[in-house]
Amino acid sequence: MDKGLKYIDEIILKGKKVFIRVDFNVPLDENQNITDDTRIRSVLPTINYALDENAKVILASHLGRPKGKPVPEMSLAPVAKRLGRLLEKDVVLAPDSVGDETKKIVDNMKPGDVVLLENLRYHPEEEKNDEGFGKQLSELTDVYINDAFAMAHRAHASNVAMTRFVKEAGAGFLMKKELTYFAMALEKPTRPLVAIIGGKKVSDKVKVLLSLCDRVDKLIIGGGMALTFFKSLGYEVGSSFAEEEALDTAKEVIEKARQKNIKLYMPVDFVVADRFAGDAETKVVTYQEIPKGWMALDIGPATVTLFTEAIQNAKTIVWNGPMGVFEIDAFSRGTFAMVSSVASTYAMTIVGGGDTDVAVHRAGEYAKMSYISTGGGAFLELLKGAELPGIAALRQKKEEHKAAN
Repeated sequence: MDKGLKYIDEIILKGKKVFIRVDFNVPLDENQNITDDTRIRSVLPTINYALDENAKVILASHLGRPKGKPVPEMSLAPVAKRLGRLLEKDVVLAPDSVGDETKKIVDNMKPGDVVLLENLRYHPEEEKNDEGFGKQLSELTDVYINDAFAMAHRAHASNVAMTRFVKEAGAGFLMKKELTYFAMALEKPTRPLVAIIGGKKVSDKVKVLLSLCDRVDKLIIGGGMALTFFKSLGYEVGSSFAEEEALDTAKEVIEKARQKNIKLYMPVDFVVADRFAGDAETKVVTYQEIPKGWMALDIGPATVTLFTEAIQNAKTIVWNGPMGVFEIDAFSRGTFAMVSSVASTYAMTIVGGGDTDVAVHRAGEYAKMSYISTGGGAFLELLKGAELPGIAALRQKKEEHKAAN
């Protein structure tokens, strides 16, 4: 838990208008049906707490990328409907996030009412962290609560600019949970601490990898990024994706791990294919034997065994990024096998959102993980050691409040 923040249960909410920034950016099918409501369910404790305190609850979120204009397919109407069912009460969808009509709806709220503002990103000012838009949003409320961890790495009007104009601000229970688990994993971990990092690009995660070399006992590198590491060491990687501009970076990570005496694990075999397709010809080869013209698209069975052995004595595991192109069945076995291996350990296991979250759900091992972060990008920023703008804004507000009182 971040003690530099004030949390919702430290603020008097009774009878007040409480604006809660949530992340309801849920997946929808072609008929506007929600296919996964995890993000809605994850903030129910915060919403219910505010309702139990007899507050007037105003919820705000974005959905998709409407690029600053109303897009009917990105309306939060399906979310209002699902949330109403989960809360077992009416949730009013405001026609906009600001404006006279929305303000009138909010002004007429009674304690226990819930209003969901329409998509914040219908306004270009939201993503520009516009002061004026933040001030307009602040005029709707008495208390501001940020419970959108997945957006904490973005400096937007609803999580940064807005905080400058509200009287009181704090974090919700989801934000508290995310920061508590992160601290348990990387600030005061039970050791051995093992990090498993996958995904495609080294360049996306270079700062993460270098930062982890200062914190972990073992570092496991899988996924497409492993090919950049092998190429940096002079191995043939066929037509696999490897970042030429990141070869020196890969060497830097290897060298830092050696200097810090970190045990670094990389794949020993791969599933390779003659083309990027589900019906491609495939075979398993060692890392030294990737044929020219073929591409590595998943870790092989020997690597699964190696990585599984490497995590057996772990007390804490942090995992971000799949082991292969798991969306295609032929290249999904490595990722799903690692999900099972991580789930079967006795370690505290923290999974860092995004594709890894999807893989864990598909493998049916969700309940066996200690914690799955709701924010892939925000989780990566924390792994880098970066300060998140959404959290920094709350911390600053607490300092201002303390100085004023």
